[in-house]
Amino acid sequence: MRTISHVITGLAAASASPAMAAPSPAEQRMIANVDAEQTRTVDMLAKWVDTNSGTLNLPGVERVGQMLRAELEPLGFEVRWSPMIAAHRAGHIIARHRGSKNGKRLLLIAHLDTVFEADSPFQHWVRDGDQGHGPGAGDDKGGMAVIIAALRAMTAAGTLKSANINVVLTGDEEDAGDPLAISRRDLIYEGRKADVALDFEGLAQLDGKDMGSIARRSVGSWTVTVTGKSGHSSGVGGNSGFGANFELARIIDRFRRELPEPSLTFNVGLMGGGERLKVDPGRIRLDTNGKTNIIAATAFARGDMRALSQEQIVRVQAKMRAIVAEPLAGAAATISFDPDSYPPMSPTAGSRAILAQLNAVNRDLGLAEMGELDPKKRGAGDISFVAQDVDGLIGLGPASSGDHTPGETVDIPSIAKQAKRAAILMSRIAAQRRDRPARP
Repeated sequence: MRTISHVITGLAAASASPAMAAPSPAEQRMIANVDAEQTRTVDMLAKWVDTNSGTLNLPGVERVGQMLRAELEPLGFEVRWSPMIAAHRAGHIIARHRGSKNGKRLLLIAHLDTVFEADSPFQHWVRDGDQGHGPGAGDDKGGMAVIIAALRAMTAAGTLKSANINVVLTGDEEDAGDPLAISRRDLIYEGRKADVALDFEGLAQLDGKDMGSIARRSVGSWTVTVTGKSGHSSGVGGNSGFGANFELARIIDRFRRELPEPSLTFNVGLMGGGERLKVDPGRIRLDTNGKTNIIAATAFARGDMRALSQEQIVRVQAKMRAIVAEPLAGAAATISFDPDSYPPMSPTAGSRAILAQLNAVNRDLGLAEMGELDPKKRGAGDISFVAQDVDGLIGLGPASSGDHTPGETVDIPSIAKQAKRAAILMSRIAAQRRDRPARP
């Protein structure tokens, strides 16, 4: 777990940053290198985008992993492939760069896979001026391009040599392998050894302004199953009770009215009821039938809940259980919560200190400072699995639009801008002395 001294030291470092200073000679070399290498970086990204790596295309994900290995090893990283057959996924790239014994340890997070499988018609990179279209152009092959461009710049400036940087590129971020205890084991292990985690998914922008992200909400699923006393509809509300459908409607309506609170969202994604009901094994389809003159005997609903802290999750789940436990006459209901879910990344003082350091970089680069993004404007992500152990920053990848759609487009100039920010930020953090005991 993060220590108080870690937070205080981070805040002190941030507050000690000058209001504005010219980049150091080493940082000027990083800036020049990113600009000089931009064509090479974009060509590299195009090759990755042209290689399908939909989460369920296991050979494709591994091929993209091999391409990243070929970029990381020449930079001095020890790279290994962690297979995830036990979780029904391809695997992850784990890369380590060993630097100064006492320097802070950085963990860089991105992912190899995309939502576009091998049978998708959206398969190839197309460039149109400053825009690049293609599967994963932004999410998250664009983020990996920023990582490589930044590390090359650090190499050119001599700052990578002494930096302790580990990289985890998951192969199943878009559809995590089951169980999460296996599919996120490597990521969690690396997070426990790190001092700072940097997430290279897309840059958040709001009203044309770049935003900093220090929090992500959880994602968890819930299921309500209802049974009722069936009978002729003329007896509804009498000896037969109200049946399953009225009971499910009561539950969902009370959820809607009583659960809302700041940073929480609650959704009903699937529901149905009738005389008979069959739910498929994946709980994504219902087969139900009934008649208007028969009181429903069974009903089912499934949805998700997103929260900003574990305390909020516990509190809201308790409310949901209490509502379900007050059935209408003639009905009974149960609620369950999926054990595997994405945890929240709550905002912390330490993460705000990292954002303050990034804003010092922005000032020195002549860029506008980045405000703090409302976490409701970001989805869940892999960094949440390490958030209980290490402070971090989200959104160091490029700006993009249309992610997860056939219109996915990356803003090509933003790749260079983000690489400059990342290279300087990583160099500054890596040069800081560790302030917590090393883990094995």
